[in-house]
Amino acid sequence: MKSPMTTLCYIEKDGKYLMLHRIKKEHDINEGKWIGVGGHFEPGESPEECLLREVKEETGLILTSWRFRGIVTFSADGSPTEYMCLYTADAFTGTLEEDCREGILRWVPKEEVGTLSLWEGDRVFLDLLTRDAPFFSLKLIYEHDCLTECVLDGRSMHLPLTENE
Repeated sequence: MKSPMTTLCYIEKDGKYLMLHRIKKEHDINEGKWIGVGGHFEPGESPEECLLREVKEETGLILTSWRFRGIVTFSADGSPTEYMCLYTADAFTGTLEEDCREGILRWVPKEEVGTLSLWEGDRVFLDLLTRDAPFFSLKLIYEHDCLTECVLDGRSMHLPLTENE
């Protein structure tokens, strides 16, 4: 059984995020979506150990500077609750392996990320990252792959989201 804990990282370079287009893995809940890199914790791992392992496995990069930005709770009908540790990173070593086992990696200008096929909830936390929000707790509730509720730091956000939220 997979851990309910995951990591997700948006690696930054030259005004771009490293994005993963999930098009290779069979039975992938993220199939066709663009996301950051990360994955499920292995037994005994800390969030940082999971982050560093997953980034290395999926990209070939070794992070040298990262920031824990928030925790995201996912609740979806028919699925167990998942807790995601969200990071950004701005320094690394190594050579990018653009073709990973789960999809295709591409550097995408931050201002263009919103035009990609994203989960609606990802748009919420990407906006928080863009605004350099302080550490946050975000709960995203989905029904049939549709975002039905957002709760930021214990306060319900109105859907559809407005610029002020």
